[in-house]
Amino acid sequence: MGLSIKQIEKVSKALGDSNRLKILYYLSGMGGCGECSALQEVIDLAQPSISHHVKILVESGLIEGEKEGRNYTYTLNSNALNEYLGALQKLEGIKQP
Repeated sequence: MGLSIKQIEKVSKALGDSNRLKILYYLSGMGGCGECSALQEVIDLAQPSISHHVKILVESGLIEGEKEGRNYTYTLNSNALNEYLGALQKLEGIKQP
């Protein structure tokens, strides 16, 4: 099916911040899954700022959250990332005017 331009824009904006990239790299290094509480050790930000970045990643579809008691666990959505990369690869075939 492919991503819409709006979805591509949302993912691009989510990837355009170094703190969000750190979160994605952290989750990737943890086998694709990690707890929100551990993110403070990875990113030197206050919890509200981390929550803001996580929210943007969830809204973009790059990660998915699951609440377990009082804790949240986040998982990389590799399908969303692969779709995004596929959409970018299609740009390579567009001819310039």
